[in-house]
Amino acid sequence: MYNNHFEIFELPVSFDLNKDTLAQRYRDLQRAVHPDKYANAPDRERRLAMQKTVQINEAFQTLKNPLTRAAYLLQLQGIDENDGIMDGEFLMTQMDLREELAEIKQNRQAIDAFLNRIEKQMQSLTDTLSQQFAQENWQAALNSVRQFQFFTRLHEEALRLEEELI
Repeated sequence: MYNNHFEIFELPVSFDLNKDTLAQRYRDLQRAVHPDKYANAPDRERRLAMQKTVQINEAFQTLKNPLTRAAYLLQLQGIDENDGIMDGEFLMTQMDLREELAEIKQNRQAIDAFLNRIEKQMQSLTDTLSQQFAQENWQAALNSVRQFQFFTRLHEEALRLEEELI
């Protein structure tokens, strides 16, 4: 059994990952434990293969996404991203952005510009998280993860709105 998702893929416990290496190791592991290879094996071996497949899939889904990877790294430190109080200034920013999104509902160009700004903010948070985890600044990383969660939800809402206009 593995201690964490990083061990499954033989990767260092780090926010910064080589996505190509992660994807290649995922494919290699999937080929090695795919349940079809165990179709004629005893029940116990089939169950173990299925359990390993589920574990590999869960680990891959967690590590491939910067937000879920960051939350997982905090979890490994015993930090729950839902604990604590959100920064008051960022709460005001959230309200402003939600109002802005509500106001641009019928303007396709404005939604595109809004999405672009949100995507830049998400990339900036990814870069910030990289630095915070490298410095083991857990509290700052926790705040950044919360902000990243907000921007991810806001991005999804803006994409839905954009789809409605098509």
